[in-house]
Amino acid sequence: MGGGRVAHPVLKGPSVVKELVIGAVLGLAAGGLWKMHHWNEQRKTRAFYDLLEKGEISVVVEEEQ
Repeated sequence: MGGGRVAHPVLKGPSVVKELVIGAVLGLAAGGLWKMHHWNEQRKTRAFYDLLEKGEISVVVEEEQ
């Protein structure tokens, strides 16, 4: 029985450079998403205080009688 040889991948240890690059990319992506979220919240807060300063909105509840 002469079977053909099957090429099996050689198992190696983890690639340090590859893991560093993947970690850096994931970290930068997560940081970018966090900054976008922070800028959006900052924009909403700034818009709120602008409206408050113009007198278009108020934080005091008007009493009804």
